[in-house]
Amino acid sequence: MPAVPQQRPILALAIRIAAVVMLSTMIAMVKLVGERGVHLLETMFWRQFLTVPLLLAFLAMRGSLSRLRTTRVQHHFRRAMIGMTGMAMTFGAALLLPLAEAQALQFTAPLFATILSVFLLHEKVGAWRLSALILGFTGILIITQPGQVDIPLLGLAVGLGSAFAIALLSILVKDLNRSEEPLTIVFYFAAFTSPILALSLPFVSVAHDATTWILLMLMGLCGFAGQILLTMSLRFGSVSSVIVMDYSGLVWSTLYGALLFDQFPPAATWIGAPLIITAGLVIAWREHSQVRATIRAETMLGR
Repeated sequence: MPAVPQQRPILALAIRIAAVVMLSTMIAMVKLVGERGVHLLETMFWRQFLTVPLLLAFLAMRGSLSRLRTTRVQHHFRRAMIGMTGMAMTFGAALLLPLAEAQALQFTAPLFATILSVFLLHEKVGAWRLSALILGFTGILIITQPGQVDIPLLGLAVGLGSAFAIALLSILVKDLNRSEEPLTIVFYFAAFTSPILALSLPFVSVAHDATTWILLMLMGLCGFAGQILLTMSLRFGSVSSVIVMDYSGLVWSTLYGALLFDQFPPAATWIGAPLIITAGLVIAWREHSQVRATIRAETMLGR
């Protein structure tokens, strides 16, 4: 068995920031190619298809192709189908909404994950997590301003649907992680969805100029790099210690929105987003505390 990597929290945080930059850049590229007439399904195909050869080459150079062996093909297929739906909504939200608002809605994923854990995993929600849920959904109400016309209803529904899909996927991936490596999960996600998305190309694909092709390739490369960096960050730090860096995505989304699309988030976003972020951090802190308490209890019993 390979040696357990040494925990290096500062390096883990730096890698996680780089991952967020790559994924935020990918979403900006999605919006750019969408404005240049590329269909959503074709965008998704190039995002997924490039991952397969790049990941195969990455593992081949390390002599680690055996890491792709699996006995849970059906589980990977189920994760891929739900993941493809989630990707469609994530990309769709970026096309329908300003980048900052689309990113802020993504931060509701921990809230939905908490709700799903009650119904699917029969977990109990205590006062801390219940307070976080209330705080987070208050942030949503502030950003969306019900009764106003600032955010399209369809964009809001797609953005929240994307966060819900991410939450559901987190539970499925948590189960897969018991026996599969993160890179294996990434590979089968792309390997299953690429052929399905390819079937749509004759119906949605049109001729592109050189700039559009460059943007599509950059999108795929940024997505692939982001996934690899996310995986690497977890080799040197725990989920609870690095997840705080994910919220820096709001900074990059706001920057890209201003520079590339002349979109500036309203004051409501700057008020509501911190509430959603705080709620997510409370949930992460609470889960981290519960894990530490469990470890201490097991240690005491083992004495």
